[in-house]
Amino acid sequence: MSDIESEKPMDSHQEEDLHDSQPGSDMELRLSRCRRCEHHEPPRGKLSCYDWMADIPGASEGCDMVEVQFKNTRKGFFLNSLHLPIKIGDTVAVEAAPGHDIGTVTLTGPLVKRQMRRANIKNAGETRRVLRKARPADLDRFEEAKAKENDTMIRSRKIAEELKLNMKIGDVEYQGDGNKAIFYYIADERVDFRQLIKVLAETFKVRIEMKQIGARQEAGRIGGIGPCGRPLCCASWMTNFVSVGTAAARFQDISLNPQKLAGQCAKLKCCLNFEVDTYVESIKRLPPKDVRLETADNTFYHFKYDVFNRLVTYSTDKSVPANLTTITADRAFEVIAMNKAGEKPLTLLPESESRQAEKKPYADLLGQDSIARFDNAKKKKKRKPKAKQAPKEPQGNSGESKRENAGAPAAAQPQQQPRQHKPRNDRDRKRQKPQRDEQRGEQRQPKQQPPKPQQ
Repeated sequence: MSDIESEKPMDSHQEEDLHDSQPGSDMELRLSRCRRCEHHEPPRGKLSCYDWMADIPGASEGCDMVEVQFKNTRKGFFLNSLHLPIKIGDTVAVEAAPGHDIGTVTLTGPLVKRQMRRANIKNAGETRRVLRKARPADLDRFEEAKAKENDTMIRSRKIAEELKLNMKIGDVEYQGDGNKAIFYYIADERVDFRQLIKVLAETFKVRIEMKQIGARQEAGRIGGIGPCGRPLCCASWMTNFVSVGTAAARFQDISLNPQKLAGQCAKLKCCLNFEVDTYVESIKRLPPKDVRLETADNTFYHFKYDVFNRLVTYSTDKSVPANLTTITADRAFEVIAMNKAGEKPLTLLPESESRQAEKKPYADLLGQDSIARFDNAKKKKKRKPKAKQAPKEPQGNSGESKRENAGAPAAAQPQQQPRQHKPRNDRDRKRQKPQRDEQRGEQRQPKQQPPKPQQ
């Protein structure tokens, strides 16, 4: 009986006891992964931070701060003073002014303090608290407030246009309890929106807060896909936006095409600043652009860099690429030192490379690089003319001709004419046409009458 009971599957209570008795075991990790796959948990959203200390036992102890994310890119740090069992992905109600707000927990444990240090949040006493986990009533009220955001944004744009304000309202965010609305706007100049706030408060019956954002922040709030095929950096991980200039494109030898350099925010792409420091450090190890190289024949000016291979291309003309010569950076420094000493090399290339170039000149043996290789038409082969056939004799003299041929010697007999072939095309028909005309003319000659016998 004991063997039969041991073969039965475990109940849910027994399975929970097993998990509690063996924390952090391989079985628990596998079951957690399976539950994730069954529920198909979506990603936590934009600006998510990977908690690499989650599997360390006891790492989350002693840290009551929690990171909560709201609509799009807005985040906040709150104190879990009630020591609620909060995990990543839970929906919680937090303090707000006034009322409460609804958000999603994105990070817990000691990494929250690092994120606060990164966001320059130093006074922990001013942080607000986590009130509770979101109840069904809180979620229903939150969904009702979210449903009004799009309509509120469209109506507020019309009101701003009627008041003739030079601004663009890009997004509207309602608080979780629906008592407050945040209007995000973009403006190039300073805008006096005091009258606008009064009209909006009377229209929507909520507390109004205006926040000015830049074009890059608006693109981050809206989101999208960049030309690289990945989500926008401002919508996925970037929080601090640094000014980008055209000097970053010049250092990287990128063509100054505004259509390619501008992002979806109509500003220069933020990714231009990602590698510019590496280019600046690499260019410092290359010869300067304003130095010209003197040789026995010409004077060479800087044309372009190849930063990765440390190659420099020089031209004999400042503005037009002429007689381009590519040498290494070490060779360029060597020529500069020779010019300072008053010497001029014969060529920019080293002696070994110049000798190889003289020994192995380029030769187009097959004529593949010739521009006029298809201009020469194919010569048509001339056909040999066929031998003309001998004209036929009239039928009346056939017997006499046979006797004459029989009496004549073998050497005097005419040679046998070649057999005439049927015409294959129009060209053969044209060639055989005069022969036929000659034959027909001979056949049309009147027959000769035989002489009368003498009496």
